[in-house]
Amino acid sequence: MFDILVYLFENYIHNEADIYVNHADLTKELSRAGFHDDDIFKALKWLDNLSALQESHVKPYLSKGISNATRIYSLPEQTKLDVDCRGFLLFLEQINVLDAVTREMVIDRVMDLDSSSISLEDLKWVVLMVLFNVPGHENAYAQMEDLIFDEPEGPLH
Repeated sequence: MFDILVYLFENYIHNEADIYVNHADLTKELSRAGFHDDDIFKALKWLDNLSALQESHVKPYLSKGISNATRIYSLPEQTKLDVDCRGFLLFLEQINVLDAVTREMVIDRVMDLDSSSISLEDLKWVVLMVLFNVPGHENAYAQMEDLIFDEPEGPLH
């Protein structure tokens, strides 16, 4: 399923292609690309749920006023997001790429993935997808994109 999400992000969303393709046409294209119908359905549902999060009633409760709060991860979240992933999310908050609302959106979307754990690289893609879909976070999206795609040139020392 995650491969489909990355495929859609790279080919439709990130490239600003026509993202308003209906589900039937998109399902046919993804099937022709070699993806299985069950995975296609799960990926499209995952994206629908991401869109629904934008209109969620959780946002008003996650205000900037709790930015000093410490996020305590549940046992299932700790299982899916290892120490490196949780540390990366904290790092993104510290550099203002994520705020409390977008962090919770990322965690929600990670927990909805059909794998028992997620790699740091996959987490970065989820963060990109969430930030792309949240209005007003264009700078955070650009900063996250730089973190993922900019390769350091020359020696690091």
